[in-house]
Amino acid sequence: MPANLTEIEEARRLVLERTAPLGPEPVELRQALGRVLAEPVASAAAIPPFDNSAMDGYALRAADTEGASDHAPVRLEVVAESRAGAPAPRGVEPGQAIAISTGALVPDGADAVVRVEDTDGGREAVQIRVAAQPAANLRRAGEDIEPGEVVLTAGTELGPAEIGVLAAADRGRVACARRPRVTVLTTGDELLEPGEPLRPGTIRNSNSYSVGGLVERSGAVLADTEIVADDAEATEAALAKALASDVTIVCGGVSAGEHDHVRPALERLGAEQVFWGVALRPGKPTWFGVAPRNPAGGPGRHLVFGLPGNPVSAMVTFLLFARPAIRAMLGATADAGTRASAILDADYSKQPGRAHLIRVRLELADDGWHATPTGEQGSHLLTSMLGADALAVVPTDAGDVAAGERVEIELLP
Repeated sequence: MPANLTEIEEARRLVLERTAPLGPEPVELRQALGRVLAEPVASAAAIPPFDNSAMDGYALRAADTEGASDHAPVRLEVVAESRAGAPAPRGVEPGQAIAISTGALVPDGADAVVRVEDTDGGREAVQIRVAAQPAANLRRAGEDIEPGEVVLTAGTELGPAEIGVLAAADRGRVACARRPRVTVLTTGDELLEPGEPLRPGTIRNSNSYSVGGLVERSGAVLADTEIVADDAEATEAALAKALASDVTIVCGGVSAGEHDHVRPALERLGAEQVFWGVALRPGKPTWFGVAPRNPAGGPGRHLVFGLPGNPVSAMVTFLLFARPAIRAMLGATADAGTRASAILDADYSKQPGRAHLIRVRLELADDGWHATPTGEQGSHLLTSMLGADALAVVPTDAGDVAAGERVEIELLP
């Protein structure tokens, strides 16, 4: 392990420097939820496209209701009806009203709508009991979106509201960034899949599932997962195959032990090491580099993240380094973690030399956020991630933290 460890923010910078958005591809709107726009979207038409009623009631001329009240209603002739999708066949003349439904086109000549509750509900003639103001209960054409207005910018992640806006703007298909394909390799002779009989010295392959889940939650495609034996040839073969995807995540095998074969295998495959060793707990032996792509994967560079094998370390370092890279490949708005601050509600012991990330639950109080550790913080204790809302960051040069001190937190996605 190098003597000089890379600081967290510097490691992130080095990762993002080597990351670029992938090209666009057309996506049907029904399949676009969670995708990231690769281009701005403008509306070709006004939304709403016509003046329409905000209420069930009567469209009329506001001047015809002057002085109307419960004690002195104004009587108007009802000459037609305007329903949603079925406009009235005529306009409104002085002394007339047209029955209208919510969302229906406001007929020519009308400049206000009176709620049905403020009338006697008449069908041939109606008694108006309020004096209407011009534009009352009207929704104007273009009130939401003007023609040609850019409604969503490139880099926007499409949630339900964004999908609805695109549908309203008549975009049944949109250009989205291609989702990066990610291969997750887990190394170790001791790893067994759930359901396989345990033998002495073996453990379950949890990293493939937790890190694989983080890959998909980040917006990428989980292209493949594989358990790789602690063998130099097997490691090189698995990595060579993985280089056909866009990103490889390797859990374990990146330290300097006799059975850690990942770094030598990557070197033989032409990978360039960018950093190895981060001033971080958990996650010190994290490795990052770029490698030539497997010809089956097309041109371009391939990102490789060598994460520690301990399950918490693997999750934390993925969130710190791999997730921002995936988000950048999607063209999403820069995502290097959302920072805030909180009051730590427990003592925490620490020696200067590495930043510590404490898994914490958050609770809002009158004086702001309070952070409580989720329990014991060992990097092998995967249950410490359960219920964690954030990572409390204790800087590299800091020592012990007393309960009641304010710390920086990085919110978990």
